[in-house]
Amino acid sequence: MDVRGIERSIIKTYRKDIWKKFVEAIVTYQLVNDGDKIAVCISGGKDSFLMAKCFQELKRHGKIDFSLHFIVMDPGYSDDATKKIVENAQLLDIPIQVFKTDIFASVKSMNPKSPCYMCARMRRGHLYSIAKSIGCNKIALGHHFNDVIETNLMGIFYNGRFETMLPKLKSENFEGMELIRPMYFVREISILNWMHFNELEFIGCACMLKKEDSKRREMKELIKELRKVNKFVEYNIFKSTENINLNQVMGYFDKDKKYHYLDDYDK
Repeated sequence: MDVRGIERSIIKTYRKDIWKKFVEAIVTYQLVNDGDKIAVCISGGKDSFLMAKCFQELKRHGKIDFSLHFIVMDPGYSDDATKKIVENAQLLDIPIQVFKTDIFASVKSMNPKSPCYMCARMRRGHLYSIAKSIGCNKIALGHHFNDVIETNLMGIFYNGRFETMLPKLKSENFEGMELIRPMYFVREISILNWMHFNELEFIGCACMLKKEDSKRREMKELIKELRKVNKFVEYNIFKSTENINLNQVMGYFDKDKKYHYLDDYDK
């Protein structure tokens, strides 16, 4: 299918499952405003490439006055992976800028216990730096609905914390910069369906160091099993972060301060 057919599939075939969900997140969380200069961060996978196409459609059909810059931060991909990213960008008519870094090599030399965590932090910092250098005030990442709920569960099971992946947040280290996640309401199955419908192929994780991502895979399998007895389980996990009753929790953090329910128990 040619690029125009691929674009039409977002607006027509997957209007309900992708396009409306994308716009809903933009509106609900006020992710895009007049005057914004957005760096759309493309990793090379299905999620970020679809996000880039949705942004192009929003620019073409929407009423918000904003500009787009499509950036690919290469942390040390293989030549084949980089070639595939460039080919897909050309196929999809996305004018990317590729910025090479040595993040993979740096993380490898550190030999950390959690290379994925360290790599993610370094990649985020580079994305902010690149975006700011080209005059952008926001970076857009392709995290979707399933990323959000899997992150919720990983926090509970492996960190003992209840926290979520927010749809937008301000950078602590880059003044005036903001991160947005416009794919927040889009389910991964919808992205996969769109990809297969258009006979597209994207790179998976192209990390040169990555250990088996067992924790996230465990969460996917757990949710899959829970779905067999409760078809609303994914939605309920997602909504739980908006329905927290502070009168019914043992404690919580507010910025750097921790509160315990006994603090106000006798008041």
